[in-house]
Amino acid sequence: MLAAVLLFAVPATADIYMYIDSQGVMHFTNTPTSTQYRVYIKEKPKRSIGRLEDMDRYDDILAEAERRHGVDAPLIKAMVRAESAFDPRAVSHKGALGLMQIMPKNLKRLQVSDPYDPWDNIMGGTRYLKQMLARFKGQLPLALAAYNAGPSAVEHYRGIPPYNETQNYVRKVMRYYAGFKNEKRWLASK
Repeated sequence: MLAAVLLFAVPATADIYMYIDSQGVMHFTNTPTSTQYRVYIKEKPKRSIGRLEDMDRYDDILAEAERRHGVDAPLIKAMVRAESAFDPRAVSHKGALGLMQIMPKNLKRLQVSDPYDPWDNIMGGTRYLKQMLARFKGQLPLALAAYNAGPSAVEHYRGIPPYNETQNYVRKVMRYYAGFKNEKRWLASK
């Protein structure tokens, strides 16, 4: 009996179903009561973002990236959180790949052979961030904006470009960075 229940158990979703009756009236529900209903809006599955085990999974790689490239590990972690929510298989709508969302055209230049390999991706992304930090003389908000929108956009606007995505990205990374830095201090004091 239990096996039958588990076999036919369906996870709860917020799909919306619709059918049009013989009078042309549209009926909507999230719990269809007949086979006349068809899926009208399909709920997208929610990714598990920000779970503690995901957020700490790459700390050893982040620490190594800090040692190799001189970029603060909590900053890299903040970028990974903002870029991919710690999903190594992430692909953006623009085609950016992996944890640090590296564009395919930049893979070879950043020495990334497998963008879905966490080590490879974090090292390549950190390498690029270090270049942006050098280009913008250590001005972190500008380096982050360049990472997101490209360095020519930052130079063109002589600051963070007036793109909502980029402005939100810089704010988000800075907020995550502050949190991860505080976490690092807390861990060090234990």
